[in-house]
Amino acid sequence: MNARFGNGTDHAMAAIASARRAVAVERWSSIGLDVEVVPLAALSAIAQPWSALAARAVEPNVFLEPAFTMAAMPIFGDGAQAGLIWSQSSPRELLGLFPIRIEHWRYGLPLPVLTGWTHPFAPFGVPLVHRDVAEPVVSAWLDHISQDASLPSLMLLPYVCDDGGFATVLDGVLARRGCATASFDRHQRALLAPGEDRAGYIERAIAIKQRRELARKWRRLQDLGAAEIVRAIEPADVLAQLDEFFRIEASGWKGRVGTAAARDDDIRRFMAEVVSTLVPRDQATIRCLKVGGKAIAAAITLNSGNTAWGWKVAYDESYARFSPGVQLLVHLTQDMLADTTIVQVDSTATANHPMIDHIWRERRTMSDRLIAVKPHTMIPFSLVSGLETLRRRGRDGAKALREHLRSRHRPDNSVTRAGAAADE
Repeated sequence: MNARFGNGTDHAMAAIASARRAVAVERWSSIGLDVEVVPLAALSAIAQPWSALAARAVEPNVFLEPAFTMAAMPIFGDGAQAGLIWSQSSPRELLGLFPIRIEHWRYGLPLPVLTGWTHPFAPFGVPLVHRDVAEPVVSAWLDHISQDASLPSLMLLPYVCDDGGFATVLDGVLARRGCATASFDRHQRALLAPGEDRAGYIERAIAIKQRRELARKWRRLQDLGAAEIVRAIEPADVLAQLDEFFRIEASGWKGRVGTAAARDDDIRRFMAEVVSTLVPRDQATIRCLKVGGKAIAAAITLNSGNTAWGWKVAYDESYARFSPGVQLLVHLTQDMLADTTIVQVDSTATANHPMIDHIWRERRTMSDRLIAVKPHTMIPFSLVSGLETLRRRGRDGAKALREHLRSRHRPDNSVTRAGAAADE
C-alpha cells in the first residue's frame, strides 16, 4: 500500500513538473531569446546570473560554475569563448551557457570545428541549460550557429553524459532538425547512485571477504598510530590539507614522471583557488586518511546541486600494503550515502577502473558528440566521421604507449592492485 502511494506521488510530482516546464516554455517562447558569443574572460561580469543558471541547470556541472571556470581560464582558456542565451524579458535572464573553442584545423585539413571547451581538470563537458526551457535554449543555440557564417558547420561536444538530462534534450532537438550526429569514445565510468536504498550499500557492493581484509589492514594501520579520516572545515585547515594532497601526489608515480600538480605553480594556484572558493560554499571537500597525525591518502570531491564528482585522489605508496586509497574511498562512500541531498557521485574515473568499479556499482555512460549543425558543402559527414575515428585511434595508440611507460614507475604490490590505481 505504501509503495503504491509512493509511486502515485512520484507520478503526480512528475506531472506537475512537466506542466510547469510547459508553462515556462510557452512563456519564454512568447518573450523570445537572444544569443551572443563573447570571450570567456567576459563572463566575470555576469557572475550572478551565471550562478543562478548553474543552480537551475537541466544537468549540474560544477566545472562550469563561475568559481571553477574563472580559476581555470588563465591556464586553459586561451582562445575560449562562450555562447550565451538570454531571455528578451526585462530584466533579462541567462538561460544557456555553451563554452566553446574554434579549431581551425583538424585531421590535417583546414576543416574548422566548434568544440565544447573543457580541459584535463574538467572531465565533464555538459553545457549549462536552464531546466525549464532546455529545448528552446538548445534550439536557439543551434539556430545561431546555423545562421552565423563565422562559426563552423561542425560542433563537437566532449564528455557528454549519454543518459543525462542534457543529452535527452539534445537528441530530441537534433532528431527534429534532421542533423547528422555521431558518438565517439563511448564508455562507462563508475557512478555512485544508490537511489532510495542507501542502507547496506557498502555491504552489497563489497564482498564480505574483502571487507574483512580491509578491516584487518585498518587494524594494522592502528598499530602504527591512531588512524582516522579527517575532513577540514576552517579555511586554514583546508589549505593545509590541500598541501598534504600535493605532497602525497608528488611522492608517488606522478611525481616521478613529472605530472604531479605541485610541479606546476600555475596548476597549484588554480587548484588552491578552486578549493578555497568552493569549500566555504559546501561545494568542495578534502578528506585525509591520517595515521599518527601523518596524512597517507587524500581525496577531493566537488559538488553542484544534487551531484558530486570525485575530482582528485592520491595515496602514499609506502603504505600501499594497507590499501589506503581503498580505505579512504570506503569512508568517503559512507559519507556520501549519509548525505541524502546528494543523488549521485561521478567518479570521473577511466572505464573499467580496477578499484572504484568494485565499490561504486552504478555506471555513467559518456561519449563525445560530433554534430553537423549545418550541411557542409565540401566534405560529407560520413567522411568527417571516418576521419575522426582515425584521429582517435592514433591518439589512443600514443596514449597506450605513455601508459605502458608510466606503469613502470608505479608500485607493484598486493593491494589487489586497487590501491595502486587510486591515484588515477
